[in-house]
Amino acid sequence: MATRREFLQKGLGLTAAGCIGVPLIGCASSRAAETVGARQAAAARSGHAAAPRSAAKPVQLAQAAPLAPAELAPPPDIFDAQALDLEFWLKPRTLHVIRPASGEKSKLLYWRDGEVIDTAYQELCHLLRDVNGRETAQIDPKLLETLWGAQAFVARYGIDSPVEILSGYRTPSSNKRLIEQGIPAARQSLHMEGKAADIRIPNLNAEVLGGLVKSFGQGGVGFYYREGPRGGWIHADTGLKRTWKG
Repeated sequence: MATRREFLQKGLGLTAAGCIGVPLIGCASSRAAETVGARQAAAARSGHAAAPRSAAKPVQLAQAAPLAPAELAPPPDIFDAQALDLEFWLKPRTLHVIRPASGEKSKLLYWRDGEVIDTAYQELCHLLRDVNGRETAQIDPKLLETLWGAQAFVARYGIDSPVEILSGYRTPSSNKRLIEQGIPAARQSLHMEGKAADIRIPNLNAEVLGGLVKSFGQGGVGFYYREGPRGGWIHADTGLKRTWKG
């Protein structure tokens, strides 16, 4: 069985020395790297510094008329996470999560300078545990990367909310119980491997959140629409790339 360090290194693309061995999501697209290089080259020719991409066409959500959460219009590039520049993915990562089922919440700096902070990672694994089965498992670091990426991306547009974890890791018995109750759950669910989470971000409807998660290109995305003030939720995993509606 792989050690926790080996598991983290594999999930984040780190070498044995803790250095980045392969690009992180958002950096994986050659288009993103080429965009940064082209901006820098153009700036050198003109003699002017290149402006950060995020400074272009700012979205002033605070000045817009108040909208109901389900009516919140997405920023122009909300579905284009791969166009983010490298600086976005290299900055420290603080993940703010809440578990409605247990009332727990936490805001943790879990990644900095290319390395996972182990104590914070363990606490996040606990927060994403099987609340009903009362068991904790290692969570795929790439899943945490997706959750952080979605949260940090929308925060740039004034949506500063925690990620609600409706379901994280599931024991096989908990997963079987959901199936017997008629609740959407796959028999070979990636929840049982610590590679999936059902999530919401307050003030962001499921369609917008799902489109953003899908744009990361890290795995499967399920759209679950439900009526009510809290709306639906999104299933995000680090398995095969696929999309479905439930």
